[in-house]
Amino acid sequence: MYKVVSDIRPENEEMRVAFAATMEELAAADPDVVYFDCDVINSIGMTAFSKKYPDRCVDCGIQESNMISAAAGASAVGLKPFTHTFGPFAARRVIDQVYISAAYAGLNIRMVGSDAGVTASYNGGTHMPIEDMGLLRTIPQVTLLEPTDSVMLADLMRQTKDLHGVYYIRITRKVTDRIFEEGSTFTIGKAAELRDGSDVTLVCSGYSTSDTLRAAGLLANEGISAKVLNIFTLKPIDAEAITAAARATGALVTVENHSIINGLGSAVAEVLGETCPVPLKRIGVPDVFGEVGSIDYLKDTFGMNVRHIVDAAKEVLRRK
Repeated sequence: MYKVVSDIRPENEEMRVAFAATMEELAAADPDVVYFDCDVINSIGMTAFSKKYPDRCVDCGIQESNMISAAAGASAVGLKPFTHTFGPFAARRVIDQVYISAAYAGLNIRMVGSDAGVTASYNGGTHMPIEDMGLLRTIPQVTLLEPTDSVMLADLMRQTKDLHGVYYIRITRKVTDRIFEEGSTFTIGKAAELRDGSDVTLVCSGYSTSDTLRAAGLLANEGISAKVLNIFTLKPIDAEAITAAARATGALVTVENHSIINGLGSAVAEVLGETCPVPLKRIGVPDVFGEVGSIDYLKDTFGMNVRHIVDAAKEVLRRK
């Protein structure tokens, strides 16, 4: 069960702190948990872990494909590997290894990609993962997760530790907004309804969730009732919840910190096309490369800030 906070505000600690703390918790409880990284152990806050568990922490260097192959080998002998690198390298550079060595082979790996979307900020286009979920979404039987805050991240890490298969967990490294109360738990594959509404549905994921809730509040001030669905499992997506929302409100907006191509917007469009076609507007990164800039600048440039969400909701309402 989950509970939404009454007041959205930044978390007290960066998401990487929660990631490292949960990794230590899992490793302490289960000797089969091992960790693989690609020369960014310090960046993700895992230095203390590497010193505490030197035989269970492998720095593969800047060799992402080899990291996945090594993690697959660990899985083959009964271990429970977690891997991490920055999002673009966690997806683009490892497709063949994820496809053949892990998924096709029926092994279990929990892959973590950090600095999702515009949160890469000043690292620029080369390090801005706006295609990672889309690339991995095409691989059969891979589960795609995007935790909304540190509470959800910890819960999903605990769950996936003992689940078989390939899981990609997409996170930010730094501070994000707290959405859920401590102790909240989640069901993989099921949407989390954050706000009820009757006029339009805002379907959001990850870092974009707090902006979506703020937009829903502004819409309410104008007499527009917006339902908010948090889709933290992109695959398998909760088609039942999306279809029900479409039938209830008759118009949808998707909001994601990812390319609108082959991400949340595309996945929702596929569901609607097969079950309940209604007006839909996709908010996210358009068909462009990432660039250098502050998060606020990038959201404004790509048309994905609170004002854009509000305008999109009004657009689909006019199309109903």
